[in-house]
Amino acid sequence: MIALSKAIIQASSRVEERSWERELDTLLHKALRLGHQADIDAALDQLFKSKSEAYEALMDSVEAVSESCIVEHDGKQYQALLIAGPILAWTRFAIASGPFSADLQLTLSAQLQAHVLAADTQLAMAPLLYSIDQLPKTHADTFALTHRMAQAALARTPLRSPATLPETAPFLADTRYLLAVVVAPLGAPLFRWQEAANPAERSAALEQWQAQGKPSVERLLPGCGIELLLPDAYFISCRTADKEIRPASVKAAVHYLTHTLNIGPEELSAVVGGFIDPQGEGRIDEYRISFVLRPNTDVIYGLVWPLYGEEDASEVVADSTDTDTPRMPIQQIIGLLREAGVVHIKRHEELFPMEFCDDCGAPLYCDLEGELVHAEMPEEASQAPSHLH
Repeated sequence: MIALSKAIIQASSRVEERSWERELDTLLHKALRLGHQADIDAALDQLFKSKSEAYEALMDSVEAVSESCIVEHDGKQYQALLIAGPILAWTRFAIASGPFSADLQLTLSAQLQAHVLAADTQLAMAPLLYSIDQLPKTHADTFALTHRMAQAALARTPLRSPATLPETAPFLADTRYLLAVVVAPLGAPLFRWQEAANPAERSAALEQWQAQGKPSVERLLPGCGIELLLPDAYFISCRTADKEIRPASVKAAVHYLTHTLNIGPEELSAVVGGFIDPQGEGRIDEYRISFVLRPNTDVIYGLVWPLYGEEDASEVVADSTDTDTPRMPIQQIIGLLREAGVVHIKRHEELFPMEFCDDCGAPLYCDLEGELVHAEMPEEASQAPSHLH
């Protein structure tokens, strides 16, 4: 795996590169089919430590092979892709997950095919609203799910929910996922924007999915504010959702605190600090946002704003809340706090180590003086969820 990944990035032509990719895909297909996840993880770990572009090449191939496949049915070849429809949800209450009715499954499947997928496709949707904790844990698990759902799509057989599901941690703002496999004849388009040969059709597909799918999804998530993201290939959809849930987390935290404590947002102070991995390269890995009830100085609540992949704290990026004004992550955080009504905001220039409570494992947050402390809600406040995604 390592040798083929290095060969891909050393290739001098697209022809050579594709040749190495096919060999690597064949090797990964066998490893995933046999459940040899440990071998894949070992190769990824070794390439990651060497900071090689080969790591990205191997990760791209692992994800591609585990979320897609070619299957034969009635003597004809089909291509299948596992897709995820992310849903951003926020609430003061519980965010639902788990199985849903066959009727709702049929409705959501019909809306997905009508507005997102190409005409000549077949679909199998899992009758389950997934939380992050309930998604496939490994690439081998994803590979097995993709193949099982692809066969169900071609045979037009219903999918069943698992008998048991992992528990879901309580968050004020979190993502939920609809998972499905879309199947088409080999070489045929899978999505409407492919069918139209126009990438701009992605925006139209999203608008239609949000307009038509939202009423059905709201039935799954009572008492929640929601936003539907564009259903797309599994891994990229999950990464997009991880990034897009962050603004909702800030708004949900302020909304929760003001209603729980019966205060206005101007009575809160927010403290923002950059945190680094002590064993890392010294770059900011995440921001932690502390909330203080004025005029006291105790941190009553906190949330984490992680930076993903190649995101950099100093990089100007497109702000999903204001697409016309690219901002750095810290600027986006401060802008969201102000939009939520928090006017007292302190940003620490020093960087803090990512430390956690020895007893409960919760992140430690910086207070107004720059000390790392545990966030503790006032005793008179109603019990809060233990985490905020």
